[in-house]
Order: sequence, then C-alpha cells, then structure tokens
Amino acid sequence: MWTNSRSLLLSKICIVLFMAVLLLCLITAPWLVSLFLRTSYTAQDAGSLLFLLTIYVGSVPAAALLVLLFRLLQRIGSGRVFVRENAACLRYISWCCFIGAVMSLISALYYAPWIAFGIAAAFMGLVIRVIKNVFAEAIALQDDSDLTI
Repeated sequence: MWTNSRSLLLSKICIVLFMAVLLLCLITAPWLVSLFLRTSYTAQDAGSLLFLLTIYVGSVPAAALLVLLFRLLQRIGSGRVFVRENAACLRYISWCCFIGAVMSLISALYYAPWIAFGIAAAFMGLVIRVIKNVFAEAIALQDDSDLTI
C-alpha cells in the first residue's frame, strides 16, 4: 500500500539521486562539454569556457534548491507542514529557479537553446511562488484558528 511516508521517502531518495547526478556532472563537466562541442554544429562557435561557466555557476542555485527541498520534506515528514520555515523555504526555492532562469537567458546570448531552460526555470519559479503564497495564507489561517478559543 502506498502511503504518505513512502511518498516522502521516495521524494527524498530522488533528491539524493539528483544531488549525486549534479555532483557527477560537475566532476565530468569538462569532458561532457568537450563531447557536446564535438557533436553539435551550433555550439562549436561558443567554445567550452562559456559552457563550463554556465554549468559551474548554475550548479550553485541548483544545489541550494536540492538542499532546500530536502529540508522541506524533512519538516513535512515530522508533521510540521504549515509553518513559517516552509513558506520561507519555498520562497528561497522560487528564487533559485529565477536565478537559474536569468543565468540561462544570459547564456542564450552564446547558445540560443538555453532560452528553453530559462523559460522552464522561470515558469517553475512562478509555480513555486504561487504554492508559497498558498502556504503563507494557510499559516495565517492556522495562526488565526490557534488564537480562537
């Protein structure tokens, strides 16, 4: 039977796997970029330095996002759902998405397909921002009901 605790565990496992993939990509980035530049006709003009810069700088908000997601799931798993820390966490996650979007859109100056990543990251930032606003309203309602006798 599928339960909430199993779903949380699966989500945490996926986050850890994404962290491992991110670390693996950072370690192998020079080789991956070299391979990409050899096989892509449109990317060859940009050179590897710009791609490596985008990858390494972009890994900072990506890693922060994964850590924030893991902490969010830990709090939810411990029964602390509608708390101010979770709303703040969602706000930071949305900012990580927006930072990734800006970086991707800047990187589109040297490689146009980055636009797709930028748009997707901005959209995810917007979705997370809306969820954060729902959490903030739920927290306010919970605070009001806690004050009611």
